Amino acid sequence: MTDLKNKIVLITGASAGIGAACANVFAAQGAKLILNARRETRIDELSDQLKKEFGIEIQKLIFDIRSLDQVKQAFNSLPEEWKNVDILVNNAGLAIGTDKFQDADLADWEQVLDTNIKGLIYITKEVLPNMIKRESGHIINLGSIAGREVYIGGNIYCATKFAVNAISKAIRADTLDKKIRVSSVDPGMVETEFSIVRFRGDEEKAKNVYKGLQPLTPEDIADAVLFCATRPPHVNINEILLTPLAQASAFYAVREE
Repeated sequence: MTDLKNKIVLITGASAGIGAACANVFAAQGAKLILNARRETRIDELSDQLKKEFGIEIQKLIFDIRSLDQVKQAFNSLPEEWKNVDILVNNAGLAIGTDKFQDADLADWEQVLDTNIKGLIYITKEVLPNMIKRESGHIINLGSIAGREVYIGGNIYCATKFAVNAISKAIRADTLDKKIRVSSVDPGMVETEFSIVRFRGDEEKAKNVYKGLQPLTPEDIADAVLFCATRPPHVNINEILLTPLAQASAFYAVREE
């Protein structure tokens, strides 16, 4: 297994859900963390908790991943030794609405595209050059079952996650001679703030998504991310697709009354 002690791990969208769960599992391994999100108070609270519990070093980067200027400024603000990121967890992402293609709002689509694709590209382009110089590094992208199967009302969100799948494969191919590991972790139904954001703050609608079944937890996904990161150096986990036991695909799930 790969020892993660003192490895530098950058996690985007770390203020809640899967990102925060990933921060916890990497902190437990003794890694040094760079935590990114827009919500400074959340990141401050998480950072304080992890430092107290695990005694690790943490850098906090508060910026909007959709802004190339903010990404560059934030990365350049890091101390030089922190710029050599060992593991990048591209977790930041969202969906807005469930309207059909013909009814959807272009402004919503642009926000989803800018976050899920362009934001991922921006931060990866900052981190990857140093990985290539060292011929060492691991990029772990959070995809989705929506990047494998399109469902009604998923349209642009599904398109962005199909793109994440393609980008992961492309980086893996383009850096094959540089000893860079690239993994995609693709969850099915996970109960986080994701659905609350998708339904524009309607918590009742968000709860109904998971009604009658036991969804995955952020910790379940973080375990899969950690599994990818801790394989021996000669092993690359290309893709992991994980769903709740009650979910067979993007279309089929069994719910108890």
